[in-house]
Amino acid sequence: MASRSMEPCSCDTFVALPPDTVDNRIIFGKNSDRPNDEVQEIVYFPAATHNPEEKLECTYIEIEQVANTSAVVLSRPSWLWGAEMGANEHGVCIGNEAVWGKEEVSDEEALLGMDLVRLGLERGDTAEKALDIIVDLLEKYGQGGNCLESGLLFSYHNSFLIADRKEAWILETAGKYWAAERIKEGCRNISNQLSIASKIDREHPGMRNYARSQGWWDGKTEFNFAAMYSYANTARMTTSGNRYWEGHKMLNKHKGAITSETMMKILRDKESGINMEGGFLTTGSMVSILPQDPALPCIHFFTGTPDPDRSVFKPFIFVPNITQLRGSSSPTFGPNDPVKKPCFQSKPDRRHQLYQNHERAVMVIETQKEKGRKILKEQRTLEKEKLKEMELVLQHKPLPGLDGRRVERGMKAQFLSSWRTCYSQQPLGLGWGSFAESGRTGMDVPEPSKAHEELVHSSHEQKWKRQIIVWKVKPRHAPVSMQQKTRPDPCIIS
Repeated sequence: MASRSMEPCSCDTFVALPPDTVDNRIIFGKNSDRPNDEVQEIVYFPAATHNPEEKLECTYIEIEQVANTSAVVLSRPSWLWGAEMGANEHGVCIGNEAVWGKEEVSDEEALLGMDLVRLGLERGDTAEKALDIIVDLLEKYGQGGNCLESGLLFSYHNSFLIADRKEAWILETAGKYWAAERIKEGCRNISNQLSIASKIDREHPGMRNYARSQGWWDGKTEFNFAAMYSYANTARMTTSGNRYWEGHKMLNKHKGAITSETMMKILRDKESGINMEGGFLTTGSMVSILPQDPALPCIHFFTGTPDPDRSVFKPFIFVPNITQLRGSSSPTFGPNDPVKKPCFQSKPDRRHQLYQNHERAVMVIETQKEKGRKILKEQRTLEKEKLKEMELVLQHKPLPGLDGRRVERGMKAQFLSSWRTCYSQQPLGLGWGSFAESGRTGMDVPEPSKAHEELVHSSHEQKWKRQIIVWKVKPRHAPVSMQQKTRPDPCIIS
């Protein structure tokens, strides 16, 4: 039996559908609340074909692999296989929550809820198919195992919010038992408590009989999943319940006008506890725009760093030939990783480049008040500019500084970094201030050679200011000397 000594401080997930949103879009958002020293990374895995007899090693156990898996982008604790949240190439988004109830949790190694998030994304091309995959795997392999790298025992059951371009599903579990609610319109959010009441659209076939056998239900009154399977009243329920209702109120406050910026504002709210601080804090955040028009790309924003109020939401759109997101990916340790058996004997430094840059910026924010205010102001300005550019992508309008070239229908872009994508058949470098190529940027940043020199000789706080988000277009007729240059690793902001 798993320890219950730790108070649950873990995550809030939201979805808003028309008519509560602007421009007929579905908006998904999640804060991942994890231990304050845990590094969350942003990683991309391409679509793949697998051998019939291939096995898949998840965080703790090995399961059967499927023939084909979809491309996914994940925000995950860097020590494990699964993910706290993410999206796939088909426009499916999933986030999970830790939940507790009358059914005991298990510390025996099985599939983590975070493993189920990734498996649902890799194998499901719609929200409901992802749900089917998760419940089938839950039945076959179970859920359980330690959810912390520290070795301190912390296990839980899981709820999931699964969304695509058309609808969303809430899936809540208690051991192998589960209930699901379909969301076709309006708003919905989940926190660390069961929330599905009597509106149950799908369920485990033995869910009601099991509740009756345990004396939780008399078989006559209306069946309420949350009431039957939850604790009656604990500090744990009160804590998560407060966040749930605060999130519910904020969503409803903006009904009819919810945008990606609205969702980011909710995720940044500290007074409600949704942007968590303390021993558990918000270590990563995600917001996705899922247009119902299939001709438009889905756009996914990630922070990849703690505290969304001090971070920038950076966009990702799926494209062919995406390269790995090196600046936001943690170091790997292969078979020598301490998470391998015997587990958790030591804890390596998993900080990626983006995380380290964020730490330096936070130090300035906390120790130099005026410079800190300037950093935060510039972060918001840059983020708003990128949001405006992504809005142009969604409207098929030309982006500024790109000679009026239009975004093609069905165009898919990628995470804003120095890795490449295609824009009207021309290579487009998307960067956070990597100043190694000649030519001017779409934001009219000074000549890269000069800016690079300034960056090298600047202090930490000025270095932060120079590491700005820019769109960089490779000149059609670049000088030979520049064409031969090797593209460097990017400088990245949080």
